[in-house]
Amino acid sequence: MQFIAKLVYFLLCAIGLVICVLAVAFAGHHYSQINNFTCEPIGEMESCVCKLDPMDPIARTFEYRDVKDCSTITTTLKLYFLLQIALNLTLAIVCLIGCFVMWKHRYQVFFVGLQLNSANEQKQQKV
Repeated sequence: MQFIAKLVYFLLCAIGLVICVLAVAFAGHHYSQINNFTCEPIGEMESCVCKLDPMDPIARTFEYRDVKDCSTITTTLKLYFLLQIALNLTLAIVCLIGCFVMWKHRYQVFFVGLQLNSANEQKQQKV
């Protein structure tokens, strides 16, 4: 039962590590996109339209509805992505440490062979 618990703990830490690294990559990609946004308000419906390249007529556009101030997209959303990157990176490090501790606990013992007694006939110690 103890082996199964350790195996499940290790597997969950490894899966958590992969998920956290993917989340960091996802948030980092969106953070880099938001750094290149140019946003402008559209109409009276309180919405903002943001583009990656304002000179490109077929550039991908993002519409944010119910936004009174377009600067909140380029400032507040950046902070949320940075916070998400920091928290997921912290959790990835915790999962990596969990994996390392379980791996080391399992494989830290190395069997190098039999120890031969010396000519002095040393007493064996009980552990």
